[in-house]
This record gives sequence, structure tokens and C-alpha cells, in this order.
Amino acid sequence: MNKKRWIVCAVFASVFLFILISWLAGGLLAAPANHSIVNPPADFPAEAVQFTSESGSLIHGWLVPGKKQSGAVVLMHGVRGDRTDMLDRARLLSREGYTVLLFDFQAHGESPGSHITFGYLESRDARAAVSFVRARAPGERVGVIGVSMGGAAALLATPPLDADALVIEMVYPSIDQAIDDRLQSKFGKPGRVLVPLLSWQLKPRLGISPADLRPIDRVSKIHMPKLFIAGANDEYTKIEESRAIAAAAAEPKELWIVDGAKHEDLLRFAGKEYERRVMQFFDHYLRNNAGVTSSPATGP
Repeated sequence: MNKKRWIVCAVFASVFLFILISWLAGGLLAAPANHSIVNPPADFPAEAVQFTSESGSLIHGWLVPGKKQSGAVVLMHGVRGDRTDMLDRARLLSREGYTVLLFDFQAHGESPGSHITFGYLESRDARAAVSFVRARAPGERVGVIGVSMGGAAALLATPPLDADALVIEMVYPSIDQAIDDRLQSKFGKPGRVLVPLLSWQLKPRLGISPADLRPIDRVSKIHMPKLFIAGANDEYTKIEESRAIAAAAAEPKELWIVDGAKHEDLLRFAGKEYERRVMQFFDHYLRNNAGVTSSPATGP
């Protein structure tokens, strides 16, 4: 075999290997993140609950009853997480008298599923969770805290969630941008060449397209009050992307940028300031005597 033929074969082999590695990486990203979860902590008086979802999964979670006429909040974790990631938020809300539901999305924790879909099927779990809380806490206003993929699921729900207020943390505007940001964070600008290969896999692997994973296209149709929270130094959802999704959202809305924060647990990072802002937001919109025509004064 002459030198030219060797070069051609080497190029084809390299391209094939590149595509194969990308396919295997996509499989790992979409693989279920299921595992057993122990009983709730002794200081957290939660009831184990289950409910069905149009995602096809039987959703597992914990419910903590609150005081009557004090509101209810559904907590939605991020990708490859589970309900235990939301325990600190649940404790905070429960102390203030809110009914709280925290649960595992399909293909996460104890909720079965064949693939993680980055907000698509999870949006059906989000709707099922809100409906479940409506049934278990009749007459209460319902809020949602969605973190990263959990926030995307809340925004992608069709029709929009039957909720009265949303707290949306660190949500990607589009799946293409989310992939781009993560690849650049790990590999620098050369990582961007993998974006088309990973985006292309959505259809053959999950049966969805990138157009199905664009929360920025949905926020203008969601008219309940929204508090967007973003980390100023987030490399996975860059600050300009958070500004763009908040700008596209329908009123009423607020945007709080957490100085110094990356793509991380913003309650743990911001502590008392997170508690103050989020509780003030929910107290304003979810308590039964709350007004719904003006935004709370959360401060700068």
C-alpha cells in the first residue's frame, strides 16, 4: 500500500474513532442515574410518596406537610442528582410552614427510566409533581424551585405548570448552548467541534431534537411570577445566557446574579442572602393573603 493510501486510511480511521468516542460519550451522558436512597434523615419528618408521570415513570419522592394557608413548594433537582440534593431547601421551606415535595426525576434516584432526557421527559414529571401537590395540599398556592435541569423541566412543561410562582436557577437557554459551554469548560475552544456530534445524537438516541430543548423559547409563554437566579462565574450556564433567558421571559420576573458563584448549590454558596430573597419571593406570592400584582422588594 502506497503512502497516499496509508494517509487516506489513517484519516478515515481517525474520523471513525472520533465519531465512535462521541457516540459512547453521548451514551454515558444520557445513561440513567438510578440508585437506592435511604430513609429521610431523622430530623426531617417526610412521608415517602409515589405518583405516576406521563414520562412513563413511577416517581418516588418525599412529602412534608405544612401549615394550612401557608403555601406549598415543589423542589426539582439537577441532572444526575436526586431528591437529597434539595434537602437544605426543603428544611428551610418546612421551617417556614410550607408543604414541601422533593422527588427524583425519571431515570434518577429511585424513579425508573431508560434515559436522561435533559428536561424533555422530566418536564412531564414536573407537571405530575405539581398536580400531586395540588391534590395533597388542596387550596394552597404552589411554587417551584428548579435547579439547572430541574429548572429546564419546569420551563419546558407543556402546557405550562399549574404553579403560582417559579424560582429558576442556572437554566440553559438551549441544549446546543449547554453542550457548547460544558465542552469549552473542559476542553477549551477545541471542544466546540464535538457540539454537532453530541446534538445530533438526541434524535436517534432519545427521539427528540435540539428544538425540543430550548427553554428560552418557552419563557415568554409562562406568566406566573418568576425569580431567575444565576452565578456570575458560572461556566456551564454563562451569565450572558442567564440574562438572555430572563430578558425573554414574560412579566412579572426578577433576576438575581450571585456574585462569585459558579454552577453550584446557590443556597450553600449564598446562605442567608439566598434564604432572604427566596423566602421573600415565596411569602409574597404563595401566602393566601399575598398580592400578585407587584414584585416583592428583594433589594439590589
